Amino acid sequence: MNLQTSQTVRNSADVIYAAWLLRDLIDYAGLFPPASLAMAPSVANYDAYSRSEWNWILGRFIVPVARLGEFEEAFAGLPTPTPGPGFTNWRLSALLGSEVVAEVAHIREFNARIERSGSGRRAVVESVEVKVASPTEVKRLSGMIPVKLATYFEVPLSGCSECIAAVAGCGRRAKIRTGGETADKFPASESVIEFLRLCVAANVPFKATAGLHHPLRSVHRFTYQTESPSGIMHGFVNVFLAAAFLWAGMETTLAVQLLDEQSAEAFHFDLDGIGWHQHRLRRHEIAAARRSFAVSFGSCSFTEPIDDLRSLRLL
Repeated sequence: MNLQTSQTVRNSADVIYAAWLLRDLIDYAGLFPPASLAMAPSVANYDAYSRSEWNWILGRFIVPVARLGEFEEAFAGLPTPTPGPGFTNWRLSALLGSEVVAEVAHIREFNARIERSGSGRRAVVESVEVKVASPTEVKRLSGMIPVKLATYFEVPLSGCSECIAAVAGCGRRAKIRTGGETADKFPASESVIEFLRLCVAANVPFKATAGLHHPLRSVHRFTYQTESPSGIMHGFVNVFLAAAFLWAGMETTLAVQLLDEQSAEAFHFDLDGIGWHQHRLRRHEIAAARRSFAVSFGSCSFTEPIDDLRSLRLL
């Protein structure tokens, strides 16, 4: 069945499909462009999303280490949770700056202080993200970050092979920037697939960030401003299906074509897997790729991806 199949027929398949590919997929980054919300509304949004029917798609709350104090204040100001759906355990991913030793100490203090709040919620930094320029920097910073913190190194796509090898050698994870507020921030499909291929070869899990507001590759405005220019954006379904296919052994030329796919008609879903043209992944293969390899992506909007998935009748 493809995306045009009736909603009545699709319901049973979509519940299973969504669990394979979408669970915990979207890390909420409302503090960052193009949304650039203040801390209090970002925290309130995450709280509301955690109580929505789509909360199983929601991943971590993204916050710079330098703003953990603001987060703590906004978090403490949330209403006492009522019985029912909602996250009582908030998972945070903190962005490191230039003072990594001091920032790691700050995270340790934060986790110890806020782990049990009076509101009945817990909030713990469980992962960190940091931008690097070289394999030497990967190794240096990895030595400063406790092993228990899952660490994502955002590596440069130009010549990223050595950086990914260094990430693998340190037992850490990689991060790819897939867009931004201008056309030049969106990497070529070949570069994205090369990053994913290298991560597969090195057994390095990854996450993505920026520019993945929409499920399928398509043209959209780069920001929420009415005068914003438009351009082609990568789709998060394209990216994470390409990653799963590569994890299962797909050849890179085909993976580039999958990443470039703009037709919803090319994708087919049933109770046992997902197909793209004549290529197919079983549900256990998708689940394995998400569990061990393709972790999540950061988005400054949670509602926009959900609305698009619903308009495509994938939810």
